[in-house]
Amino acid sequence: MQHPRGQTHGLPADASPGHRSYTPAPMEAWFESLMAAAMAALALPQFGLSTLFVVAFVSATLLPLGSEPALFGLLKLNPDLFWPAILVATAGNTLGGALTWWMGYGAHKVADKYSHSSHHLRALAWLERLGPKACLLSWLPLVGDPLCAVAGWLRMPFWPCVVYMSIGKFGRYLCMTVALLYIWPNH
Repeated sequence: MQHPRGQTHGLPADASPGHRSYTPAPMEAWFESLMAAAMAALALPQFGLSTLFVVAFVSATLLPLGSEPALFGLLKLNPDLFWPAILVATAGNTLGGALTWWMGYGAHKVADKYSHSSHHLRALAWLERLGPKACLLSWLPLVGDPLCAVAGWLRMPFWPCVVYMSIGKFGRYLCMTVALLYIWPNH
């Protein structure tokens, strides 16, 4: 598709297929500068922990975001922040899980209006049998965040759920970070 200024998706109009010159389109250049600014903010210790907290918090909600890359990046740039970063990520992720619990608690009335499949009923029975201890599994990808919401929907006790969430999330951050730092040590 030809751009009004004579460029085709960031390439000059007279560029041959083998031409190596590339000029980013305005939107792409804006996005690259935004990402560079975000990465620079993550590298600064005074912003790194607060940014890590926000990323960990948001990633514990139902939004598809992972906080491990932010934690790992911060620790590669600032290895002396190991324990503060693990604790900040755990706190942010646990509070995000608590918010998800409350969203599930609030969604209970809406969900009661719909019938449930046999798989759904078996999963609910399993969760009710385990109780708040099921929140130890809140660290699992794909199922951990909805698990917190279902715990709220089932009206499991809030504080025991939060304690089990924090234990599971702390264990995940500790194990993953130690493993990643072992695989990619500082040189």
